[in-house]
Amino acid sequence: MIFQQTARLAGRRAFSSSVRQQVHFKEGPYSNIPVKIHNRKIPYAIIHFGFFTLGFAIPFISGYVQLKKAGVY
Repeated sequence: MIFQQTARLAGRRAFSSSVRQQVHFKEGPYSNIPVKIHNRKIPYAIIHFGFFTLGFAIPFISGYVQLKKAGVY
């Protein structure tokens, strides 16, 4: 009984999109990421590696500052 109702609803369901949505839809490489990769003022590689370098360096910088305050250096 439940299976028949589910099958009936699934068989009836239609998917469609408007022409307006199809115009702005792009396919291909880089279409599934939320950031602009090509034609940027600042190359993406600089921002990417700068972000991770800063994130990696912060613990070492804070450790140095704390050791300097403690008088070790």
